[in-house]
Amino acid sequence: MEKRAPKLSVIIPLYNGGDRWLQALAELNRQRDILQTILVIDSSSSDNSLLSAKHVNFDTVTISSNEFNHGGTRNYGVSLLKDVDIVIFLTQDAILNSSESLANIVTVFEDPNVAIAYGRQLPHTDANPIATHARHFNYKDRSYIADLHSKDEMGMKTVFNSNSFAAYRVSTFNQIGRFPDNTILGEDMYFAAKAVLAGYKIAYVADATVRHSHNYSPLEEFKRYFDIGVFHHDNAWIRQKFGGAGSEGRRFLFSEFYYLLRHAPLWIPLASINNLLKIIGYKLGQHYPRLPFSLIKACSMHKRFWAQKSIKESR
Repeated sequence: MEKRAPKLSVIIPLYNGGDRWLQALAELNRQRDILQTILVIDSSSSDNSLLSAKHVNFDTVTISSNEFNHGGTRNYGVSLLKDVDIVIFLTQDAILNSSESLANIVTVFEDPNVAIAYGRQLPHTDANPIATHARHFNYKDRSYIADLHSKDEMGMKTVFNSNSFAAYRVSTFNQIGRFPDNTILGEDMYFAAKAVLAGYKIAYVADATVRHSHNYSPLEEFKRYFDIGVFHHDNAWIRQKFGGAGSEGRRFLFSEFYYLLRHAPLWIPLASINNLLKIIGYKLGQHYPRLPFSLIKACSMHKRFWAQKSIKESR
């Protein structure tokens, strides 16, 4: 009997996507023939982002901007899908880089123990040297599959995952318990860790590519790493099970220095400032319960999370 092809859908959270969203939308629209649904969850955009999605007949739903959460909003999207085998998450600024990106990322699901697959992220064409190196360092050109046996060699990298371009087996996603409904970020790593501990595999698919990068300022790097520190404080079990990211961080620093030395030496001072602020932000985030609430909000990139958190804790 011929094997049935899996039913695929895409979910994209959206908020004021701008020109980058128009590029991402156009590339996604070219690959929609293998998809059942493209669902856009718009957080009440004030630009034309939602209208652009409707113009190409993507399915859309609108929520209040105050309701958005990295985990809860994606869970909501999955709950709206019917009869889907694999859900693919993209972010609004991730531009499919190949006509086969969507088809390639789902091939690994032929292995019934693969719960998650994530694709390779290449830098945007306007990425600065720091952002370019980060993508080359974190997303190599060789695919791999990780499971619980990988943690001795890979450490926390075992559960690396990115919802900028990642696919999930829906049955396993529901079985394990989906993303946390209220997380500052890191819902992708959280679920990956749960999946690996439950005996499932994570696949990195290097020939499924998107263009996705950020030219963060030093202050933005500080705030982003503050939030990463908050996530690791609130989910300390991940570090306990898979180890810290210290050795990977050191490899990144040396790799970045030599990359910039060869390609863009004038960027080394800015990279040094960025890395110092990353470390400070991360350490502060790890100890955020000791900080005044006003300072926490000032340090955080995702300020809506704190409003939601304070409302829930006051109930």
